[in-house]
Amino acid sequence: MSAGGGTRAIIAALVANAGIAVAKFVGFLITGSSSMLAESVHSVADTSNQGLLLLGQKTSQRKATPEHPFGFGRDRYFYSFIVALMLFTLGSAFALYEGIHKIQEPEPLSSPIVAVIILVVAIVLESYSFRTAIVESRLIKGDVSWWGFIRQSRTPELPVVLLEDAGALFGLVFALIGVGLATVTGDPVWDGVGTIMIGILLGVIAVILIIEMKSLLIGEGATPAELDTIVDELAAGRVERVIHIKTQYLGPDELLVAAKIALTPGLSVEEVAQAIDDAEQRVRGKVPSARLIYLEPDLDRSTSKA
Repeated sequence: MSAGGGTRAIIAALVANAGIAVAKFVGFLITGSSSMLAESVHSVADTSNQGLLLLGQKTSQRKATPEHPFGFGRDRYFYSFIVALMLFTLGSAFALYEGIHKIQEPEPLSSPIVAVIILVVAIVLESYSFRTAIVESRLIKGDVSWWGFIRQSRTPELPVVLLEDAGALFGLVFALIGVGLATVTGDPVWDGVGTIMIGILLGVIAVILIIEMKSLLIGEGATPAELDTIVDELAAGRVERVIHIKTQYLGPDELLVAAKIALTPGLSVEEVAQAIDDAEQRVRGKVPSARLIYLEPDLDRSTSKA
């Protein structure tokens, strides 16, 4: 993912959510709808989340230091993990609490048409943000499914924005259903039901993000396709085969590759050095994110792994 593409999607989501949050809160003050309040908090959380994603992109660009010799690329994973936690606490937990409270102590809605209008406008704005995230994601998604993209992507921002925007759209629909049924039936309990549905939806999305971001934060290796490409590019020229290899993403755009390689016997020191340089160049030509490559030369003494 280009940093520009991810940033565009984040900014689009931030602007949309900030405007929607204000409109929803005004709608809550007018109508007293718990669905509107839950959606207001949801949008405020989303706006804060986009700010955290931008912060993570900024701090991850710091230069390496003696204490952090591999740089700060994982800052993007850290802030994405915080985003998932915020979505769960501020979004899901609050919505569930408010929905249960509304069902236990239902109150009639005031001017529900205002809530309906605001929700419809919010759906339009959120759809624009969601479309931007989809367009930017397609540039790097390839042939994998959307679920596969969310699970396999080593770049955290677009999967986070995609799931947030999808959750926001469904949440708006749930809020619209809750307010609509409360208005048609005259029973405000439906507003609480809609709020609980929003809370459950946000909880599911938050758990998915927490699991994925935790995995990235701990450290994930190259994808199977990338690993096959790296091995194929290493095992060429004077490299007879790859004896052992380990990879790990230090950040979304920086892959560490460490491998023991079997070289053709009888090479001079200069030829060994040249063979290693050629292998690194081949790998970087096919996998640009493989910026750090450490190769240990060895003789091919057997067909088994060392």
